[in-house]
Formats: sequence, structure tokens, C-alpha cells
Amino acid sequence: MSSQKIQCKENTERLFEAVIETRFSFTRMTETRVSATIKDVARKAGVSIATVSRALNNPERSSPEMVAHVRAVAQEMGYIPHRAAGSLVSRRFRTIGAVFPTIDNSIFAQALHALQSRLNMHGYMLVIASNSYDSSREAAALQSLIEHGIDAVVLVGAVHPPEVLHLLAAKQLPFVNTWTFDPGSPYPSIGFNNRVAMRRLTDHLLDLGHRSIGVIAGIRANNDRASERAEGILDALAARGLSVPAGQIIEAEYTIRAGREAMRALLARDTLLTAVICGNDILAFGAILECSARGIAVPQAISITGFDDFELSQHMIPALTTVRVPTQEIGAATGDYLVAYLAGRPTQEHLDLGADLIIRESTAAPASQILS
Repeated sequence: MSSQKIQCKENTERLFEAVIETRFSFTRMTETRVSATIKDVARKAGVSIATVSRALNNPERSSPEMVAHVRAVAQEMGYIPHRAAGSLVSRRFRTIGAVFPTIDNSIFAQALHALQSRLNMHGYMLVIASNSYDSSREAAALQSLIEHGIDAVVLVGAVHPPEVLHLLAAKQLPFVNTWTFDPGSPYPSIGFNNRVAMRRLTDHLLDLGHRSIGVIAGIRANNDRASERAEGILDALAARGLSVPAGQIIEAEYTIRAGREAMRALLARDTLLTAVICGNDILAFGAILECSARGIAVPQAISITGFDDFELSQHMIPALTTVRVPTQEIGAATGDYLVAYLAGRPTQEHLDLGADLIIRESTAAPASQILS
């Protein structure tokens, strides 16, 4: 055999030995981590097994210092609690489900982030499902969450299909309605009064002198938030002996394109409009863009308002007058409520976090009033 072939064979053997050694090292490392038990963690942390279990599974019952110490030791040893096994005994999954209309909306995303952060502080995990603003899909989304194992669920709005309420009752699953405040409801609610908030916004326009007002509402069918906001507008107008003609209320999906199309339709129906109230900021963005494309000055020729107070709203030209929704407060308060409820502590069933009117440059007195 040539020296070149011998050298090649030796190199191959050394490479093979290195691979084998690496595999054995990885196996030993994995076995060490997998074999770590709660007893090992307790011994190394210098505490009892019960203390380790409390710190990892019920952190709210331990001091922050103890939780941090035990978790650091568990992480170092590669110990991971087997939650599924614990759930068989406790009937608890340490998991909260949430069914939201969409997660493609920064307002909902902020609330979910705050909810998740608050739940994580108490050792709970959040699992999210979306029904894409389709109430017929809410029951299926909830069923999927239940199958994966949840202790409670967060819903948006006060109105849900009968199938959802039946499923919640059958499973005896705690839940809370968010984005709504209804102290007369038998179900817990955390949020704000959409109707009152929109009435306050409409009063702002009326106080400026507007009397010919158009409305771009969200789709009201099976959406109590959109319906209540529309009712708030009508309440404010009726209190001053005014109304909105049927042709000046247009429903639209929550997209910029739909907002532009609705604004175009309103302008075609009534060129004397001095203000347009939109069901949320996204629709208002579309309305402003349509006015800009047509050379209609906002607010000099027509005032436009939104609802939600997206981050972009204050940076629009003109900056948008809107209602600020307490998104992060809703998420955090919902997390606190569910953790307390599941722990058997006293809870406040209905919590009104309010919604503030934010007046910016997209609203002004009607041009006719300014001229006079």
C-alpha cells in the first residue's frame, strides 16, 4: 500500500474517532441534564423539595429572591418541570388561553404583550388563538385551546355565539370579557365603555359647531364594540336634536383600503359634510388619505376622527383626533384578575379602565363657522 493511501486511512480513522468521541460527549451531557431531578435541584439549592416545587410551579407563593435562586439552579442543572405530569394531579395546566379578533393589530398586540408579561410573573403561560373577526370561528378557536389544556380564557367583547357560552359552561372554564365594561353583565368584564367614549368624541365635534356628520363604522354584526361606538354617536346627536341620515353611515372592514372606499362613498353622497367619525384609527387613516388624494384639506374643509390611538395617529399629517384605549392596562389587569381568581383570592368582577379623548389637529370648527 502506498504511503499516500496509508496517510489517508489514518486521517479517516482519526476523523471517525473524533466523531464518535463527540457523540459520546454529547450523549453524556444530555444524559446528565435529563437525569437531573427535583431532588437534585433541592439538594444543590440547599432547600426542600416543596420549596423547589413552589418556586417553579407557584412562584407567587415564594419570595422573588427564592424564585430567582431556585430557577438559576434548575437552569444550571438542565432541570425542566414536567408540567403535563403535574397537571394530572392538580388538574391545572398553568396556562391561560386568549381568543382575539386578530393579532395583526398593534392595539391587540400591546394588550397581549402586557397580559403575557403579567402571567409570566406568576408562572403562567399564554396561548393565543384568532378568529379573524369572524364570530362563527370563535367556538372552534376556543375548542382548540381547551384541547391543548388551559385553566381560563380571555375573550374580547361582551357578545359571543351560544356555542362559546355553552362550551365554557360545560367545561366550567373561568373567563373574562375584555375591551368592554358592563357592570350589569353576569360575566366579568375589564376594559371601558365604548358607547360613552364615542359619545364624548362626538360631543367634541358638536361643540366645535359641526352638524353635518358622516360615519364610517366597523362591521356591526356580531361585534358589540363597533355597535356600541355607533350607538354612542347617535346618542350624542339625539341629545341635541340631530341625527345621521341612513346614507351617511357606512360600515367597513378595519383596513385602510376600506376606509378610503367608504370616504369616497360618503363624499359622493353628501358634499356638504363637515366632519366624519371613524370606528377606529385604521379607517380614519384611509379617510384622510382619500381626502389628500382629492385635494380636500383636513381639517379646514372636513374634520376626521378615529378611535384607538395607534402610535401612527400622532404622527399623521394632520395628527389624528381619537380616543386612547388603555391597551396595556387591560392586558395587565386581566392577568392579575385571572391569577387571583384561580388562586381563590377576592377579585373585582368588573373594572372600568376608562378611555381618554385625545384632541389633535385633524379636527377644527367648520369652515362656514370660521368665516362667519
